[in-house]
Amino acid sequence: MYRKVKAALVSAAALIAMPAFAQDKPADAARDFGARARVLLISLSPSGTKVAYVAAGPEHSELVYVFDLAGDLKDRLVATNREKITDLDWCEWATDSRLVCQVSGMANGSTGGLLPFEWLFAVNDDGSGFTELSQRQSADAVQNLQFRGDVIAFDVGGDQGQILMSRQYVPEINAATRTYKDERGFGVDLVDAMTARRRVLEGADETALRYVADEQGQVRIKVRALLDNNGRLTGEYVYLYRTPGSTTWKKFERLTVDGQPINGFTPVAVDSLRNVAYGFITKGGYDAVIEVLLDGSDAGRLVLARGDVDVDALIRIGRKRRVLGASYATEKREVAYFDPDLKKLAAGLAKALPDTPLINIVGASSDESRILLIASSDTQPGMAYLYDKTTRSLEPLIPVRAGLEGKAMGTMKPVTYPAADGTLIPAYLTLPPGSDGKNLAAVVLPHGGPAARDEWGFDWLVQFLTARGYAVLQPNYRGSSGYGEAWYGKNGFKAWDVAIGDVNDAGRWLVKEGIARGDSLAILGWSYGGYAALQSQVLDPALFKAVVAIAPVTDLGFLAEDKRGYTSSRLVQQFVGTGPHVEAGSPRRHADRFAAPVALFHGTRDLNVDVRHVQAMEKALKAAGKRVVYHEYADLQHGLDDTTARIDMLTTIGGFLDSHLGQGG
Repeated sequence: MYRKVKAALVSAAALIAMPAFAQDKPADAARDFGARARVLLISLSPSGTKVAYVAAGPEHSELVYVFDLAGDLKDRLVATNREKITDLDWCEWATDSRLVCQVSGMANGSTGGLLPFEWLFAVNDDGSGFTELSQRQSADAVQNLQFRGDVIAFDVGGDQGQILMSRQYVPEINAATRTYKDERGFGVDLVDAMTARRRVLEGADETALRYVADEQGQVRIKVRALLDNNGRLTGEYVYLYRTPGSTTWKKFERLTVDGQPINGFTPVAVDSLRNVAYGFITKGGYDAVIEVLLDGSDAGRLVLARGDVDVDALIRIGRKRRVLGASYATEKREVAYFDPDLKKLAAGLAKALPDTPLINIVGASSDESRILLIASSDTQPGMAYLYDKTTRSLEPLIPVRAGLEGKAMGTMKPVTYPAADGTLIPAYLTLPPGSDGKNLAAVVLPHGGPAARDEWGFDWLVQFLTARGYAVLQPNYRGSSGYGEAWYGKNGFKAWDVAIGDVNDAGRWLVKEGIARGDSLAILGWSYGGYAALQSQVLDPALFKAVVAIAPVTDLGFLAEDKRGYTSSRLVQQFVGTGPHVEAGSPRRHADRFAAPVALFHGTRDLNVDVRHVQAMEKALKAAGKRVVYHEYADLQHGLDDTTARIDMLTTIGGFLDSHLGQGG
């Protein structure tokens, strides 16, 4: 099947270049690794006979394709997004012939800030019947209708095409009739994906943040976000639920787990057959999964906990998002299956696909007899497979990154290194293919967040660097998430000295172990990782010989100021904090300390980190007489999701590192 599908994809992909890779040519490496993934998201129809996927098109565009597993396997283009300020996030089957898709983007607000938005549309699998499902902005609305719906449930009441959608309400004033409609917040509508007809199920709730439905399409959980007197989020949440068949909301309170009282339960899913909510608590300083009965007793049971890392995700399957397990990341991501049948299936798949141990179930037919999955590894970007339980057959469908098939990749190895105070820091070391791991040019690559962590698996930026001959070390410094409360600490901004100290110690370890040459050591990061790259120069200007920062925070004061006017402003201010660490931890204010040349990259439509951070950093470095290059990408957001921009960025990074580390080639 894969051989036929692959041929069909190549013939249908005239708009997408899939160039050959030549490791010894810098331009080819930038082109291949800079190209966005061929498969951004993939979905299986209710019958299990059709596949839809969102593909990256030229530059920033996205294309939606459908192919028929029971037919000729040829791609049919059914929808396209060519707007630079929007993203086509996902498409899911509403029926066996109709898709529901979500578009999000970043508009310019009336007060000058950026305004995120999202909306939904439906389209037939032959490209006909385009219908907008989200409610329209009223001419009487007194503020922008930003969040015009997300899907909460498919197949409501067992009927394909019936979906639950969240709905935003804003106040309206009609000057002609002098009427005022003061509805605000979020509710839930039942929507027919074929006709776009809708019916209100849950009216407006001013503080509602999200709703959770069970497998039958019944709204069972509501999350309220508390606001202060100025309309800003406080970081406090109220969780409500309904008992079976009830329309009355009850608060989760006086919760117990295995008979012991607990606080801080975050429910995320409902199993209607067992009448329980799955969610997360903190146990012994680590995130853990529990289930709580929705019968009014508030009695819970511990489902999965560990004493070394957080259990941080639920594993769900199919159109009804049935919970079948939970996952956590030690050296590699692991899954604990609650469902014995899926546990057995996963073990069988692991044996069948030994070279791609990261197996992610991404879809299933309505009866779950056919399962769509993506298998990947550190050196394999991923292959989508269809598993048929009836015939017990496993067939490859489509590679995630077709342009990288068969190319040599660096192997990612979990390591630890000592920080200055003796603490062992977990990290991942990736060496160039065929390297003996000695006397190399090397790059320390701290992750973003800082409330995030790196994991074992394919990383296009890492593999670009190894293809260019660089060893890459990714430290999960203190301040990273996933390792419990104590490791996270105050966070990577308030305790920047600890986090950046660990990052710098990563570079020193590479040199001490003989992996890297001391005169050929660089640091590169994105978002908080870019901040870490810049701030490393403030702590030790002589350590790294080149610095690359993509969409970095450069001034902690800016970070708090930029959120004024947003409901999250109070939370961001609390996260950054106040005090001497703001001055000391802002690389823009210490440009005079920089010794290494700096390369900066940023998009102008970045809500996470405003572009003024990099613009001001470039200005400060130039004023201090330092070496700096800056590439700015108009209308791109934080992820720089644009093939042309990424190729330009990687081409520049490759030349910049080669020039300053003496790598060449």
